[in-house]
Amino acid sequence: MTVRNVLRTSVGGKDLRIRISNANGDQPLVSDSVYVGRQDSGATVVPGSSRRLTFSGSTTVTIPPGAMAISDPLPGVVPALTSLTVSLHVVGTTGVITAHNRAMQHSYKSTSGDHAADESSTAYQTESSAWFFLNAAIVEAPRPVETVATLGDSITSSVGTTIDTNRRWPDILAARYAKLPEPRRLAISNEGISGNRVLGGVAKAGSAGASALARLDKDVLTKPGVRTVLVLEGINDIYAGATTEQLLAGYRQLIARVHASGRCIVGGTLTPMGSSFVYTPEKEAIRQAVNTFIRTSGEFDGVADFDAATRDPADPSRLAAAYDGGDGLHPNDAGNQAMGDAPNLDTLRCD
Repeated sequence: MTVRNVLRTSVGGKDLRIRISNANGDQPLVSDSVYVGRQDSGATVVPGSSRRLTFSGSTTVTIPPGAMAISDPLPGVVPALTSLTVSLHVVGTTGVITAHNRAMQHSYKSTSGDHAADESSTAYQTESSAWFFLNAAIVEAPRPVETVATLGDSITSSVGTTIDTNRRWPDILAARYAKLPEPRRLAISNEGISGNRVLGGVAKAGSAGASALARLDKDVLTKPGVRTVLVLEGINDIYAGATTEQLLAGYRQLIARVHASGRCIVGGTLTPMGSSFVYTPEKEAIRQAVNTFIRTSGEFDGVADFDAATRDPADPSRLAAAYDGGDGLHPNDAGNQAMGDAPNLDTLRCD
């Protein structure tokens, strides 16, 4: 089987490398054919753009369970804000698959055989809304460009936006930075996982991902160039029964560990949930207490007030009607636009 993932770059640069993950695997992941190209539409690749990746000089890579592999640099320039395809042929069985569910981007699975080099979509008969085995795309920018890692849950993964349109709020934020002069630009690495919690576990069956505390090093601090961690996470913890004190203790651990790594951390206020399945008066009180801590404690290096950007002025416990994706919890395209416009770009630099 071959899987074709579609991803969007943040900043542009040269010497593209792709990081492949078998983090959740229970057996070695073997691929003998990995290609990257520019997306035309759907599973179709722009003719002539598909190029083969190597790993330590070999076209075959074996990734042990729990590990990742990074490709050799691919000569050439990759533009900013460009949709790329990463196609990977799996040899034999996969065992447990490492995937990013609810990516708000279609990926494609082929009929049997190696179709990684195919530029047509003919063999790719099955769509999925998950990314498979794909962990990161890394480029060397023309001048040093540091990265903001957005650590969060389905609201950062941007469930509620239109699929395949790159309207996630981190995409909006990336587009804002792309308009700045080069010395002021930052890259964006979206580390949102649907169902994720700060403290542990998953909010409901079918959600995935280790807690923010458990995945901070692997998903964030090991990414090249990360300067700032922007945390927007905690609603799933509140839904699962976490107290204010427990959630603040989790935040303080994130703050301490990010600071110990020499980076800065910005707190994102939790967005409204008043007309969602999560809401009770008691849980809303916890959300408000958490947001007060984020805004006023001074323990974060800065604040991105997503709550203020998306709430209904007439009922601050609820999303504004124009921003509600339909479930009272996940902002829609317009809500994600408001969220992406909310952070002060200089605040995220932590100068």
